[in-house]
Amino acid sequence: MSNHKNFYINGQWVAPSTANDLDVINPSNEEVCATISLGSEADTNAAVDAARAAFDEWAAVSKAEKLALLNKLLEVYNARSEDMAQAISVEMGAPQKLARAQQVGAGSWHLKGFIDAFEAFEFDTPYTETEMTLREPIGVCALITPWNWPMNQIVLKVIPAIAAGCTVVLKPSEISPLSGILFSEFMDEAGFPAGVYNMVNGDGPGVGSQLSAHPDVDMVSFTGSSRAGKLISKSAADTLKRVSLELGGKGANIIFADAVDNAPANGAARCFRNTGQSCNAPTRMFVESSRYAEAVEQVKAAAEATKVAPASEDGGHIGPLVSEMQFNKVQDLIQKGIDEGATLLAGGVGRPDGLNRGYFARPTVFTDVTPDMTIYKEEIFGPVMCLMPFETEEDVIEMANDTPYGLTNYIQTEDTEKRRRVARRLRSGMVETNGSGFAQGSPFGGYKQSGNGREGGVFGIEEFLEVKAVSGWNS
Repeated sequence: MSNHKNFYINGQWVAPSTANDLDVINPSNEEVCATISLGSEADTNAAVDAARAAFDEWAAVSKAEKLALLNKLLEVYNARSEDMAQAISVEMGAPQKLARAQQVGAGSWHLKGFIDAFEAFEFDTPYTETEMTLREPIGVCALITPWNWPMNQIVLKVIPAIAAGCTVVLKPSEISPLSGILFSEFMDEAGFPAGVYNMVNGDGPGVGSQLSAHPDVDMVSFTGSSRAGKLISKSAADTLKRVSLELGGKGANIIFADAVDNAPANGAARCFRNTGQSCNAPTRMFVESSRYAEAVEQVKAAAEATKVAPASEDGGHIGPLVSEMQFNKVQDLIQKGIDEGATLLAGGVGRPDGLNRGYFARPTVFTDVTPDMTIYKEEIFGPVMCLMPFETEEDVIEMANDTPYGLTNYIQTEDTEKRRRVARRLRSGMVETNGSGFAQGSPFGGYKQSGNGREGGVFGIEEFLEVKAVSGWNS
C-alpha cells in the first residue's frame, strides 16, 4: 500500500502537509508491507477544524438519518470483510482464522450492537411532569486506538460517538494503520457527511499529544497502555476536556476444585489467544491446591501443544508479536522471570523451533511465582502466564485483587452461590465465569489503573453525551 491514502479529512483523502514517512512492518516476516505518512500539527489542526465545522449540523441530524448511514456502513463492512481480514493479518500478525472470525467479526458484532442500542435510545426523558432531561453530544471527539484489536476498538469508539451526534478525529495506531485506512474507505463509501468522520495517521508523541491538548477537542477516548493513559490525562487537564480510558490489565483466572476438568487447559488457551496481546487476557491462573498438580500438567501440555506459525497460514495457531519492540519487551520479561527465581514450566526465551524470522515468541508458563516478582505485577502483553496455588476462597480473592489493574477477572466453579459471591468481591469492571462470554452491548471497561470508561451498547453511547436538565418544559 502506498501513502496516497494517509489522511481522510472533511470527506476527502488529502496528502500530508510534510513528508514524514513510516514503514509498516509485517511481523510474520519482518518485511515492509506498506508506507504511511505521519501527520504534522497542521494535519491535526485541519482534521479538528473539519470536525468542529461539521458538528452543529451533524448534531441536528435525525436519528432515522443516522441509523440509515450506520446500516449502510454495516453493509459495506460485511461486503469488504475479507479485505479487512487481510489488512489486519498483515499489519499485526493475526492468523487467517483469527483475523476473519474474531478480529473482523468483533467489528461487525459491535456495529450491529450499537445499531440496536441506538434504535431504542432515548435522548430526551421526562424527570418530572414539568422537567426534562436532555442528552446532547459532547462535541468534537479525538479517538486514539491501539494495534492489538484494531476493528474492535475503532468500532467501539467511532460508532457510538457519531450516533450520539459527535464529530470525530480518529488516530489509529501507527503500528497497525492499514485497518484504519480501510475503515475510512468504508465510512466514505457509506456516505457520512464531510467532516463528521476524520482520520489522521500519527504516533503518540505527535498527533496523539496534539489531539489530547487541542483546545477545540471536547473529549478524548483512548485505549492503550496505562502509561500512555496517564500522559493523555495530564495533557488534557489544561483544557478540562473529558477523558475516557480503557487501559491495561493483569487478569486473574480463579479455578476452584469443583471446576470442569479441562478448566486449566481452557484458561491457557484463552491467555495465549491473539498471542497474549489482549488487555483482558487471564495471565495469572490461581488453582485450588487440591487440583494444582493436575493443573500444572494440563497447562504444560496446553502450552507445548500451542502451535506458532506465520499469520498467512490458516488454522488454530497463534501468530507473531506485533513488532520488534514488543518482541524484545516480552523476551526481557521472560528472562526477568527466570532471573527472579520463578520456575519455567514451558516455553522460555527465544523463538519457537523452526522460526528464525518474524517476531514469534514461545508460549510460556511460570510456576513458583511470588507477588514481588516483575512477571506477577507487570502486564507482559505476550503469550506468558503465571500459575499459582491457593488454599481458601478468602486467600484467592486477596491474591486476585493484589494488582493496580482491574479490567477482567475469571472464575471457574460449579457452585453458583460461590461464583456470585466471589464475583462481587473482585475489583474489576468485568468478571467472566465458567467461560460464558459477554452479551452484545455489555459494558467493557475497568477499575483502578485499567481505566475509567465503559464501551459497548447503551453504555458506549452515553460516554459521548452531556446531560442537561431543563425545568418548566411542560409548564
